[in-house]
Amino acid sequence: DTSINMAMQPFKMMVGDMVNEEQKTKAYSIQSLLCNAGSLVGYLFPYIFTWVGVKNVAPEGMVPDSVTWSFYIGAAILILCVLYTGAKVKEMNPEEYAAFHGIKEEAKEEKTNLIELLFHAPKAFWQIGLVQFFSWFAFLYMWTYTTGGIAENVWGTITTSSAEYQAAGDWTGVLFAVQAIGSILWAMVLPMIKKTKVAYSLSLVLGAVGFISTAYITNQYVLFGSFLLIGCAWAAMLAMPFAMLTNSLSGKAMGSYLGLFNCTICLPQIVASLVGGLILGLVGGDVVDGVQTGQIAMLVVAGVALLLGAAAVFLIKVKRE
Repeated sequence: DTSINMAMQPFKMMVGDMVNEEQKTKAYSIQSLLCNAGSLVGYLFPYIFTWVGVKNVAPEGMVPDSVTWSFYIGAAILILCVLYTGAKVKEMNPEEYAAFHGIKEEAKEEKTNLIELLFHAPKAFWQIGLVQFFSWFAFLYMWTYTTGGIAENVWGTITTSSAEYQAAGDWTGVLFAVQAIGSILWAMVLPMIKKTKVAYSLSLVLGAVGFISTAYITNQYVLFGSFLLIGCAWAAMLAMPFAMLTNSLSGKAMGSYLGLFNCTICLPQIVASLVGGLILGLVGGDVVDGVQTGQIAMLVVAGVALLLGAAAVFLIKVKRE
């Protein structure tokens, strides 16, 4: 997780550094499309390896070969893509960079630290951060509660050792792949919507509808529709915040601000993890054999969080620093 984040963040900074304001939404949407295309391949790797004869079972405490090889191939793809980007992207020299971003000579000489940068951050940093809070809060609950929720809703079981529960777990992987497909398709649509805030808010609303609808679906295939909609929100989350934030920055501390902006991804998930059990106790069902029933209600909570995020989008005021 650490290595992927360290590889990904410079890619986001390069777009902020080298793409003009009019094209940033399109550029970040292309990144979102490629990220989700990679996710889709990653989700399918274990199935592909199993199909060609690689073992998908292992002794207790061991990892199946199909999963191990998925990680090996994923690591190779990551390394090759990073090397390709490093070789092919030609960054501006300091003089060109300063001219492109309108950075004055005295500003280049300024020395500052991360605390000072946070103190002087543009309002958009915090406004977009609020939307990020609701968005990442929601998606942590998707990753945590989808298997338990659909196991009970679709397969009628809460017993984690049952074959039905394992089937629900396998199906969760398929649903996440469907979400990736939805994200790929929606990433192509996003640049066509001229008003950035409308595109961002609409995407989160569609995701919210997808989350809330899961509570009323008992057919595993109908869930495809829900997760295609959830993919719309995910595509926007990977593109819109960065386009809006970089358009509000001058460029002299772009990389530092994007690094700090990562906190708006991590902190919501920490908060969601800490309060998740409490919320489940309030919205879920009874505890049976030590397992909390009604976990699908947490996806409804995720939907409500996305609706709050969609409303918060209109508080954002993007004004160039």
